[in-house]
Amino acid sequence: MSTPRPFVIGVTGGIGCGKSTICREFSALGAPVVDTDEVAREVVAPGTPGLAAVVAHFGEDILAADGTLDRRRLRSIVFADATQRQWLEALLHPLIRARTDAHVLSANYPYCLVCIPLLVERGGGNRVDRVLVIDCPPAVQIERVMARDKLTAPEVEAIMQTQAPRAARLAAADDVIENIGDVETVRPAIRALHQRYLDLAQRKRESD
Repeated sequence: MSTPRPFVIGVTGGIGCGKSTICREFSALGAPVVDTDEVAREVVAPGTPGLAAVVAHFGEDILAADGTLDRRRLRSIVFADATQRQWLEALLHPLIRARTDAHVLSANYPYCLVCIPLLVERGGGNRVDRVLVIDCPPAVQIERVMARDKLTAPEVEAIMQTQAPRAARLAAADDVIENIGDVETVRPAIRALHQRYLDLAQRKRESD
């Protein structure tokens, strides 16, 4: 008998909106969280077929001294060459999807959150049961990322330009958490959504 798939919540939001913070709060309530950024690192860890394929394509220089992938060097290559970026995405995206799905199936909980920063940009809404958008005004995004990553405002704005517009993310949302203040201000909304997701997961199980 196959393992039942949990109810899947896709969590997304622009840079600096606080996706990781919100996911940690759900995790504290017992909900499993799969972070696709972490999964992307897993599929190119030392000894994986993913890393072997990357090295075969880009050469040994793509490795750091300890044998791990030099992600900064790889980023500089693929952002300067669209063809190389497309090759890398064609390799890694199926690996990331497969490993994400495996994590979801092993969640052993009524619902599971999958943090997908580029869910809207990649059209990933059809792979989840519900979309939760973590939102805040652009000025707050810029302030947070400047403080966190030691970037200038123009540098943060340049990153934001590569992401979906705020309006597009909100249009894709089933649920929205306005994450403007500290975490205490959003905990009531998180608890309410946690209960709602448990209820929706139960209904889904009963209808399957």
